[in-house]
Amino acid sequence: MDILFVCDPLASFHIEKDSTFTMMREAQKRGHTVWACETQDLFWQSGARVSACMHSLEMTARSPDWFTLTGSKTQALAELHAVVMRKDPPFDNEFFYATHLLSQAEREGARVFNGPQALLEHSEKLALMEFASFASPTLVTRSPQAVRDFHAEHSDIILKPLDGMGGMGIFRVKADGLNLGSIIETLNRDGSTSVMVQKFLPAIAQGDKRVLVIDGEPVPFALARIPQGNEVRGNLAAGGKGVAQPLSSRDRQIAETLGPVLAARGLLLVGLDIIGDCLTEINVTSPTCFREITDQTGFDVPAMFLTALERRAASPP
Repeated sequence: MDILFVCDPLASFHIEKDSTFTMMREAQKRGHTVWACETQDLFWQSGARVSACMHSLEMTARSPDWFTLTGSKTQALAELHAVVMRKDPPFDNEFFYATHLLSQAEREGARVFNGPQALLEHSEKLALMEFASFASPTLVTRSPQAVRDFHAEHSDIILKPLDGMGGMGIFRVKADGLNLGSIIETLNRDGSTSVMVQKFLPAIAQGDKRVLVIDGEPVPFALARIPQGNEVRGNLAAGGKGVAQPLSSRDRQIAETLGPVLAARGLLLVGLDIIGDCLTEINVTSPTCFREITDQTGFDVPAMFLTALERRAASPP
């Protein structure tokens, strides 16, 4: 198979923890040809199909020289066996435009995973609304007063921007309300920007669990990202410690309920964030933690993903 990964610059990969790298390496191991491009390499011209300027590569396990470019070509995406969209957040205008190009490529016959329409329809914060029965008390609003009222009701809250990633821009406000006004001004910008507010969950001390769901099936281990020191965020990018552990019965219930629904919409890979028994986010753009779970448990997450990708790519659209 020819598999194109639409991703961030290869030179920016940290292969000791990069999930896209593990996918590529597994694809190479299985004899597939691995191609890579960035979103800026996608293009369309009237009278032709959506295409990309792409490079083939061979991988090693060495860092930083972990890849060698072995060729390049410009080709219509519909002529490839699979396109894997792995551009990291944020979901900015260029990401938005890329999904439209990929949607047109799908109409021309390309097989894209995760599906571009599904990426557009599942905001990583707002997708939670559909599955609110699994969530902690949550508010999405542009109203500063509504945020204050939510704090008055729940006393200890978390505020976060809707376009954040890796724990960026997350604040905790305890019962004393210290700095609530300043935080609202920073995130809400006098009512011009929507924010998400959630009741603080003490179970974060045991970790913000990343549960991976591949083609509707949960990976049997989660990565609990445990805050360190005085930090409230468990995100690995914010210094959290990742500890792999078997799924709890509640983790599995959430994953098995959401998995088939999301897979049917074109989401081959989903990363559910769960604190305690509560779902907090649904990650679809570039879910990670493959490497940590595989290294700590021996369960081969990249192999599970590639098997699902091969199956989907070979099935009728």
